[in-house]
Amino acid sequence: MAVDTASVVRAVQAMAATTAGHKAELTRLDREIGDGDHGENLARGFHAVLAKLAGTEPATPGAVLQLVATTLISTVGGASGPLLGTAFLRAGSSLGGATEIDGPMVATALEAARDGVVARGKAEPGDKTMVDALAPAAAAARAAADGGADLVGVLAAASEAATAGAAATSPLQARKGRASYLGERSVGHVDPGARSTAFLLESLARRAAERAAATDQDHDQDPAG
Repeated sequence: MAVDTASVVRAVQAMAATTAGHKAELTRLDREIGDGDHGENLARGFHAVLAKLAGTEPATPGAVLQLVATTLISTVGGASGPLLGTAFLRAGSSLGGATEIDGPMVATALEAARDGVVARGKAEPGDKTMVDALAPAAAAARAAADGGADLVGVLAAASEAATAGAAATSPLQARKGRASYLGERSVGHVDPGARSTAFLLESLARRAAERAAATDQDHDQDPAG
């Protein structure tokens, strides 16, 4: 299964709904070890993305992701905007001018996003940042794609790994960002950036699974279609 530009736009809309729905939880996590505005900033950024998408029609999936990138960079404060923006920018660039994307291309996009975030933030796995969710997600996506999984399977693997990676930040002591100022007091709290990364990938995986199920249902009702 491959998805076109319109499907990617709907996936971005689903991510916006996810960030709005988890705004309070992300704000609470950030209040524990950060400055307490991650949920609010992320929801505001994706709200701005929806406004941009309403006024333009990107030609390709890569163009959609690059629109998301530039909007998040200009509207999300703190470190989150530039880091998330870089992730979407690198992911979009990796897709080139393709009009449809499949599982292996998603794996490549996640690897590009991971590399971009690492290069920009200078964080490594174990630093208690979004990299702790994004890095295992990219690795799981690549393993799934190399094993023959389709787009749904690749995103499911990425989502599962990101969720586990985010949860695993709790016992870590932060070595990057504002949380690192807390030293040992950062232990025992889930990193909000890792958690929001997991939420975004969970949203993408759920959206892809729902779309595949709907496609199968349409085919069952009209096998000739």
